[in-house]
Amino acid sequence: QVQLVESGGGVVKPGGSLRLSCAASISIRNVYHMGWYRRAPGKEREFVADISSTDSTRFADSVNGRFTISKDNAKNTVDLQMNSLKTEDTAVYYCNLIASGIVGWGQGTQVTVSS
Repeated sequence: QVQLVESGGGVVKPGGSLRLSCAASISIRNVYHMGWYRRAPGKEREFVADISSTDSTRFADSVNGRFTISKDNAKNTVDLQMNSLKTEDTAVYYCNLIASGIVGWGQGTQVTVSS
């Protein structure tokens, strides 16, 4: 079993930036994917971004060009840098990890974009 702990959520104005971080309780060096999903009020959870063991990245169309994802294998962390935030980015953001025989989710961190 893996534990994922997110941090970095908060309230920001439209156009602002936030950086989310997720710390894993296991080595992430060989995990298949580690990334982020989000759930906006009244909506289903949706994919945001992920990064693979080979540092290949994927992004949802809605955040492509505004968000970046990176990982630190030494610290077992994955970060989501969110720039040019929009009100529609308001959601609870969840860290996700997929490895051999393991699927893990964090508890979520709230991001609110509001003027």
